[in-house]
Amino acid sequence: MGSSELPHPRAEDLEVGPVLLALADDNRRRVVAELAARPDEERLCASFELPVSKSSRTHHWRVLREAGLVYQRDAGNRLYMRLRKDDLDRRFPGLIQAVIAADQGPR
Repeated sequence: MGSSELPHPRAEDLEVGPVLLALADDNRRRVVAELAARPDEERLCASFELPVSKSSRTHHWRVLREAGLVYQRDAGNRLYMRLRKDDLDRRFPGLIQAVIAADQGPR
């Protein structure tokens, strides 16, 4: 079975409110931080270790996608995700890096 397209906001339609709301959750920040560590790589959604149920994971993926933080690709029974780093950096320069740094605390 081939890939199917999931709905994603256009880069020019990204808004800071939904992005910040999506990043308010610890699990979603963790996913974004892991993706940001390798921004050019696409990851299988199932590869993230989150202490939540499958339905909660599905909810987190949808929130991240609808806010415009990630791009998801459905490939049959697998779902892949990557950070929309270029789009986010153009719309909100430095925001993702600042959130990740603040979440990691003082070094």
